[in-house]
Amino acid sequence: MTGEGRGDGERQERAGAAGAGRPEQGSEERAAGARGRRRGLPPKAAAFAVIGLPLSLLGVAYVLLVLYVGGLLSLTLIGLPLLAVGLRGARRLGRAHVRLARTLLGEDIDIPAPPPPATGAIPWIRGNLSDVTAWRSMLYLLLRLPVDLLALVTTLGLPVFGVWSAAWAVATGQVWWLSAAAVLAGSTVLALAPTAARTMADLHRLLARTLLGPSASHLRVRSLERARSTALTEGDRDLRQVERDLHDGTQAQLVALAITLSLTADVLTADALDDDVPDTNVPLDRPRALVARARTQTDAALAELRRLIDGISPAALDLGLADALPQLAARAGVPVALKVDVPHRPDPVIERVAYFCVAELLTNIVKHSGAARASVDAHLTGKKLRIAVHDNGTGGAELGAGSGLPGLRERLTAVDGTLNLHSPRQGPTTVVLEMPVRI
Repeated sequence: MTGEGRGDGERQERAGAAGAGRPEQGSEERAAGARGRRRGLPPKAAAFAVIGLPLSLLGVAYVLLVLYVGGLLSLTLIGLPLLAVGLRGARRLGRAHVRLARTLLGEDIDIPAPPPPATGAIPWIRGNLSDVTAWRSMLYLLLRLPVDLLALVTTLGLPVFGVWSAAWAVATGQVWWLSAAAVLAGSTVLALAPTAARTMADLHRLLARTLLGPSASHLRVRSLERARSTALTEGDRDLRQVERDLHDGTQAQLVALAITLSLTADVLTADALDDDVPDTNVPLDRPRALVARARTQTDAALAELRRLIDGISPAALDLGLADALPQLAARAGVPVALKVDVPHRPDPVIERVAYFCVAELLTNIVKHSGAARASVDAHLTGKKLRIAVHDNGTGGAELGAGSGLPGLRERLTAVDGTLNLHSPRQGPTTVVLEMPVRI
């Protein structure tokens, strides 16, 4: 090892040792931030208590009005729609209270995910009536009123009582022991007022975090989604690394071996045709046959290796799905009308899933449908990639065993995608693939 290398290693070791003896900077900053929030809490708690009571009164009135009107008219045509509208409004009020808790209490509450989009009035009403987040917001608006009353008493009532007690004892000129007791009581109440304010603020935090933040099941789903995204991304990266290793390492070695065998065969052939070779030499027919067989086996191994590399990470996807689909259509075996409208590239994992699904569907069309032509329509719809594969074959395709379609559906399910099949008897067949653009 050079002196420079040793110096770098020693510096890294010293830096590592120094870092091991210090707490993490992020932990110190978080702790300092928490201390700062606690020091600045009483004024904010007072502000929260003052504006909280009117807001909680309005919230309770809103909840009672929604429940009364929705329940009273639930037997009519407008009852359930009104209740659904009220629940959607409660969800929005919950988001406003989250922002208020963030601003005045310093509580970082994650806003729940928005409700899934619904097409049509009936799905929209059903979605709002079954929206757990909206019902939890309604419960929060109800429970906040008693908490706000208690917070107002402890945050403002206790200090006022403490000051009044001390002022009363001094102003009225009572006997010394009564005055002393009043001053002591007032001082004690004043000393406890900040602690009471912090306690009530903590209770508000707990209530908001429990009812306005994501539920435990939603947090678990988010965690699993992040873990799946990480696993898919790392898997895609590992596959690309394997593809590069095979392409740059194993395949290059096999190519060099094939070239060597070809040169050996050429030398053997030249020696066999050389007139200067004595007739007593060993016959070269068998070595030439062995070399020829080795070349054939090497060529077959190279072809199989190229097929495996293309199956792991198709080279056609290097420039994106929009450039890869025309290559699939060109070698499909039937005429394919292609329409691609993908202005920006999806995630690599999504591109690979879409590529293999379309390749498998085109292969099935050639092998099983008897179609004379096919079409592929790929375009982006919002945040989703939609691919429709159509053929004019005999139809009758099913999502049963042996069709290959269940495997495609499982591949799509892994990325939150769907597969819809329409294949009546006598055809035609249409398969629609939908998947998110981002994982």
